[in-house]
Amino acid sequence: MRVVVIGGGMAGARLVSDARLRGADITLFGAEPRLPYNRVLLSGVLAGATRASQLATPLPGDVEVRAGVRVTAIDRAARQVVAEDGGRTPYDVCVLATGSEPLVPPVPGIEGALPFRTLDDCDRIVARASTAHHAVVIGGGLLGIEAARGLAVRGVRVTVVHLAGHLMERQLDARGGDILARTLAGLGITVRVGVSVAAVEPDGVVLSDGTPIAADLVVASCGVRPVTSLARESGLTVERGVVVDDLLRTDDPYVYAIGECAQHCGVVYGLVGPCWEQAAVLAAHLAGEPARYRGSRLVTRLKAPGLEVASLGDVHADGETVTFSHPAAGVYRKLVIRDDRLAGAILLGRGDAAGVLTQLYDRQARLPAGPESLLFPELAARDPAHGPAHDLARLPSTATICHCNAVSKERIRTAWLAGADTAAAIGRETHAGTGCGTCLPAIESLLGSFGTPLTPIAEAG
Repeated sequence: MRVVVIGGGMAGARLVSDARLRGADITLFGAEPRLPYNRVLLSGVLAGATRASQLATPLPGDVEVRAGVRVTAIDRAARQVVAEDGGRTPYDVCVLATGSEPLVPPVPGIEGALPFRTLDDCDRIVARASTAHHAVVIGGGLLGIEAARGLAVRGVRVTVVHLAGHLMERQLDARGGDILARTLAGLGITVRVGVSVAAVEPDGVVLSDGTPIAADLVVASCGVRPVTSLARESGLTVERGVVVDDLLRTDDPYVYAIGECAQHCGVVYGLVGPCWEQAAVLAAHLAGEPARYRGSRLVTRLKAPGLEVASLGDVHADGETVTFSHPAAGVYRKLVIRDDRLAGAILLGRGDAAGVLTQLYDRQARLPAGPESLLFPELAARDPAHGPAHDLARLPSTATICHCNAVSKERIRTAWLAGADTAAAIGRETHAGTGCGTCLPAIESLLGSFGTPLTPIAEAG
């Protein structure tokens, strides 16, 4: 089977690395002149906590990688892709994994702002930050906050300008956004919400209310949009993204789409977890295994020094809510409960509750009586009636430990039994911990517990 993957991002790289495709003749085209890398860890590079070399994504040696070569057309009749150098590559299966691109607002002078999307972008920002005194970050979403914090760690004064009424409005409610802004202020980052940048000038920006802000570095992080031009020009059905079915198949039975460019059941996912879930489903399907993609449960984590933010599901959903707020400490916790199950959750500050809440949300298990105890597992752990539910060693074997890669406790234990006795070895065998990295402490905790007989908690109904 000849498989051509267009796009060397995290979805495409994960697909070609899947062991189920060994034996296939695979060619991977990537627009960037680099080999695939973990884009999730760019915020660590910007903050100086991660080396660029640590982002490399290992690929099987039998995959032909054409880095820096763009595909300009898909000849669906001949089943060939056409590269910018005129070369034609035949395929039995073509996979679009073209990802997304930064949104560029129609603002005068915006070409003077640096995007924060690729490793090259990150290198340019770091170079400019070495002499910058004040930076403006346009956009207070996930990447904008990570960029702002990374610059602040490097000693640059930062102002975040965000059009919406509060930060991270997709993942946080107004109260959570306000507390996050207060936490950022304590880290030296000024936040302006409910206002936009009207112009980018050589010496700073001008806001929509006429306020000038002096700056010698402007970073644009205004969201992304799926890259669909190749699919559209090839005659495939495109709405917001490339429309696919439960097999990730477009309306051409020989062309598939995965990752940030794909639209499944009206939804385009912009997080790495769903991208990798789609890659796994498609690899299984191409290998002849029964597999269908049914959508993904969203778990978002902010990855920045001194900030702990997690958001699960739909935090704006209707339902019963349980909240705790301590603005001075930067702590805010909220559960949204519907039909005795977790529909959404917000966790700002210490992330003690993130593990068990993610398990409950992922499995859609019924919540225990008195769900308010879930907000404070460090207290519940002292109660023999509740403590085991928060002990990773006592989680059921089906519990998901690495949400980015959908790796269960059982898969980690199986790899451990086969000799993978470190977090790095577990990552090589299962991919666990190779996404955002926030599950690494949980993996290390599990490795420390294996060999000790424990009775798993009962599966919730």
